[in-house]
Amino acid sequence: MKKIGFIDYYLDEWHANNYPKWIRENAAAAKRNCDVTYAWAEIDQPSGLDTDSWCRKNQVQKLSSIEELVEKSDYIVVLSPDHPEHHERLTHLPLISGKPVYIDKTFSSNLNSGIRMFDLADKHGTPLFSSSALRFAKELSDYPNSEVNRETLEYIATTGPGTYDNYSVHQYEIIVSQMGLGAKRIKSLSTSNSSLLVIEYDDGRQASFSQMQHADFQVNLQLKNGEGRYIPACSDMFTRLINSMLDFFETGIPPVPKEETLEIMSLIDAGKKAMKNRDTWIIL
Repeated sequence: MKKIGFIDYYLDEWHANNYPKWIRENAAAAKRNCDVTYAWAEIDQPSGLDTDSWCRKNQVQKLSSIEELVEKSDYIVVLSPDHPEHHERLTHLPLISGKPVYIDKTFSSNLNSGIRMFDLADKHGTPLFSSSALRFAKELSDYPNSEVNRETLEYIATTGPGTYDNYSVHQYEIIVSQMGLGAKRIKSLSTSNSSLLVIEYDDGRQASFSQMQHADFQVNLQLKNGEGRYIPACSDMFTRLINSMLDFFETGIPPVPKEETLEIMSLIDAGKKAMKNRDTWIIL
């Protein structure tokens, strides 16, 4: 039995509360020989379950340190999805372990931190993968190898909810997964209660990012031939993320190139600067 270890800032959060069940369901359906076995958290949830209670509820063994978890685990999941400022510190030992590591969104606190994390993993031969679940939405996965691809797309428009710090990664993940690399500059036309960002590419393609608290995740795709596609909802993303995560653990092959993850971090950083300098192009 391959053992999966969870590392988190605190464990009683939405991703940690759901991933064990989904991993176990996927393992049973796909006949994978793995389970979520160990967990370690730096602190207890200030307003929720403490680590001991979370571990009992999820049938996971609490370990005393990151060192112990890295030693005993075959595969490592670093969570802390709402506190990426802790990722570089929490992942140091996993990234020098040589064991496959999945880091939950948002990958890092900023681009420079993300570069250091990939450099450390590369130096020690550690397979590393990070992604927002939105990349794996069923509706987006229907398009590869069809008439909608990175060569035929001219423009993509995404919408979504949440705050920029925690949720911008989701829309950028969609944009980069569909458009590929090459974002050149970004401009903000945001208001006090909404974010609107425009991205230009080296080859003239464009993307727009619209964030409002009430908005659903939706995507409009404009093709170079004048045709378009509308995706009114994004579904089944976590089932597909978990499947990709477990495939990655078994093969050691990341399903998302590190260059795309770092471009997402570059967009997040540049978008923050753009929102402080309205209607001004910020170079990535």
